[in-house]
Amino acid sequence: MTTSISELSPPKDFGAIKDEIRAEALSLGFSTCGFADAAAAWPNGDWLKAFVEAERHGDMGWMEETLERRSHPTAMWTEAKSAVVLGVNYGPDIDPLEQLARTDNAAISVYAQGDDYHDLVKKRLKVLAGWMHRRFGNDVKVFVDTAPLMEKPLAQRAGLGWQGKHTNLVSRQFGSWLFLGSVLTTLELPPDAPEIDHCGKCSACLDICPTNAFPAPRQLDARRCISYLTIELSGPIPTEFRAALGNRIYGCDDCLAVCPWNKFATLSNEAKLQARAALKQPSLAELARLDDAEFRAFFSKNPIKRIGRDRFVRNVLYAIGNSGDAGLMAVVEPLLRDPAPVVRGAAAWAARRLVGEAAAALRGVEDDPDVLVEWEILPPAGEVSP
Repeated sequence: MTTSISELSPPKDFGAIKDEIRAEALSLGFSTCGFADAAAAWPNGDWLKAFVEAERHGDMGWMEETLERRSHPTAMWTEAKSAVVLGVNYGPDIDPLEQLARTDNAAISVYAQGDDYHDLVKKRLKVLAGWMHRRFGNDVKVFVDTAPLMEKPLAQRAGLGWQGKHTNLVSRQFGSWLFLGSVLTTLELPPDAPEIDHCGKCSACLDICPTNAFPAPRQLDARRCISYLTIELSGPIPTEFRAALGNRIYGCDDCLAVCPWNKFATLSNEAKLQARAALKQPSLAELARLDDAEFRAFFSKNPIKRIGRDRFVRNVLYAIGNSGDAGLMAVVEPLLRDPAPVVRGAAAWAARRLVGEAAAALRGVEDDPDVLVEWEILPPAGEVSP
């Protein structure tokens, strides 16, 4: 940043500097703040390399392209000395697992039920970083998870929590519900004590996964993860996973929601990001009817907007196919003639799930090979490959 240094005289005591930064962060709406040595050695780069070499990142080619920059915080910025790691509470007001029982409604991941957290967190980070630069004269750079910085191991080093067996950060104060962001700085601040692992023998997050996406504790095969399948994957979702989607149309909170540490979480924090009422459990039928313009308007300033209408409606149709409600054929049938092949294919699958071979009468002229395949397959209900 190039803003001028304030005339304010910064304190000499590093403890006082940390206290000031933490107080400023909390005043800006962050829920928690910790400090880590940005230059210290760590093994996380090797773990990420092994993840990519095993091809568990699926179609997320950007992870391979940015592998070197993700290997260590100083690979992003060689001058970085310290990391100020921030968390924003987004804990839900109700148990997300409850929405899975309402199969006529959509289950949207908690983090995507409000405004896009990337924008909200980044704005706060920029304000904090600007204040730090003016107050202490240091250079700063801000990062949210759109940048190639491994924020979860950095947060553990800063004492915010630990990486649970589901690979996500777990906090004793906020459970599994923290958005993370970081300010790297040239200030050499003493690090906070790192958090230790408190998972013990618990395996609830591994056991609940609908698609068996965890080969082992703290290992994720993204290719099997519902969040990856519904958000990152652009084509048809493999048939072996579709029944396991249930009514999850964007992301999956099962491994987060089942974590026992959530019962200690502070969910009434005033700094918590708020969900939109319309996204807490919307109707599958209403979502399936959205055209492109309506989709963009409905998800304005929301992260779901980034995947586009076609991929989103694909997800909705899989959920409709899992609903068992043949009455939803009223919204499925028009989508059998949608311009997007991925939508037509999902509609064909949903139709066959809902009315079986009777759906064949609705089949029109089709020349897309992926859609033609959909008319020939009907996986048994509940089938998920081991």
